Amino acid sequence: MSLVIPLSAGNGPLFRQIYSWFRSAILSGQVRAGERLPATRDLAEQLGVSRTVAVLAYDQLLAEGYVEGRHGSGTYASAALGARAPKHSVGRTADIHLSRFGHGVTPPDAVRSRRPAARYDFSHRGCDVTAFPFELWRRILIRRARRLSLREVDYGPAAGSLALREAIAAHLRRARAVSADESQVVITSGSQQALDLAARVLLDPGDRVVIEDPQYQGAREVLRAAGARLHLATVDRDGINPVTLPRTAPAALITPSHQFPTGAILPLARRLALLEWAKRARAVIIEDDYDGEFHYEGQPVESMQGLDTEGRVIYIGTFSRTVFPALRIGYLVVPKSLVPAFTGAKWLTDRHTPTLEQETLAEFIVSGAYERNLRRARRKNAIRRRALLDSIRDHLGDRVEVTGEGSGAHIAIWPRSRHSEESLVTQAAERGVAIAGISQYYLKPPARPGLLLGYARLSESQIREGIARLAGVL
Repeated sequence: MSLVIPLSAGNGPLFRQIYSWFRSAILSGQVRAGERLPATRDLAEQLGVSRTVAVLAYDQLLAEGYVEGRHGSGTYASAALGARAPKHSVGRTADIHLSRFGHGVTPPDAVRSRRPAARYDFSHRGCDVTAFPFELWRRILIRRARRLSLREVDYGPAAGSLALREAIAAHLRRARAVSADESQVVITSGSQQALDLAARVLLDPGDRVVIEDPQYQGAREVLRAAGARLHLATVDRDGINPVTLPRTAPAALITPSHQFPTGAILPLARRLALLEWAKRARAVIIEDDYDGEFHYEGQPVESMQGLDTEGRVIYIGTFSRTVFPALRIGYLVVPKSLVPAFTGAKWLTDRHTPTLEQETLAEFIVSGAYERNLRRARRKNAIRRRALLDSIRDHLGDRVEVTGEGSGAHIAIWPRSRHSEESLVTQAAERGVAIAGISQYYLKPPARPGLLLGYARLSESQIREGIARLAGVL
């Protein structure tokens, strides 16, 4: 048997390349069951390798059952495989049945399209990681790692580190008027997992869920994958309008402190109306407070959870905006009656969030470093926000309407004249300005185009130049 086996110095050990070629040839039928293989000496001569390389390849094939040795006769492709050897057909895959969840899942790239880095990137995601005290974080992380006991490197509590839950509960009581203790806090791997757990615990396929329109795509896709029917509630300058709520629904998902993406802040009267609706409908309100730590004018509106007297609000928070996104730590604050269900769901999903990172974050919060970092981030964001609003006033004037400027780390602008949103985004990108269109967050077509402008990652000069360039497009 004369063979042509392509070998390359950059593709790993030679014996593995020879082994892989024979394995594929036997599985595909190119070398038939029972066919005799060349002697190792002949194979080595044909391929220009040492006999040791050929012997190693054959030994591996023999160990895995692809070939068999016959005493005094040689080496043969295993006759035992026969018709049982899988046939690999190019371009064909098995028709695998998917569950309802599998059909409902949307690939991440379909939700978030990737684009080349822009010089003036008004992305609304993430935070200014350049200002984070990483040196302090490293010191705490190293100290916690050195102190880890054998017990702490074993599986941890599903609800999360007690130290972190205590720190979060204390901070939320001070900063967000959340009424809860550490027993009601469940640590998650980011707010996205918190949303997923809420859908798993609260919803059955076919249940109707109230969501804002427009809304955060990650939340929308979680609900769709769970098989929920989406009831779209209208959002105006004051956030979700209670008038548009259905008579009954098991749950409503809202962003009251900085509506995503319009930035509207839900006033107290509407918050109370939503709680009254939840009582009548026997519903649960899921409060996503993703941007609640950033407020710039007047007194911040307290969380809806703090207004709740019946245990109908589930509060979701994250450290992606206030520490750094890669930390992947978020949390739920749930009514005490729901703690067992949420803790069990978390255990089934991934047992628990990594312990070392939780312990590090707990010390970071308790030491006061988290509050100091928050104050620094608020000051920087307030300066950037002022630069952004001033630049819009100077370069765009009354050509656009601005919403969402009172809190958070992004605003929305709405051109008063007719424009193609897609064209605006494309033309801005050609000028080195990255912006996002708002229509992608709507399920019903919006009445007018809008643009999302985040400012947490830009300097004042970048903001001013970016808006000047955007004005050329508008």
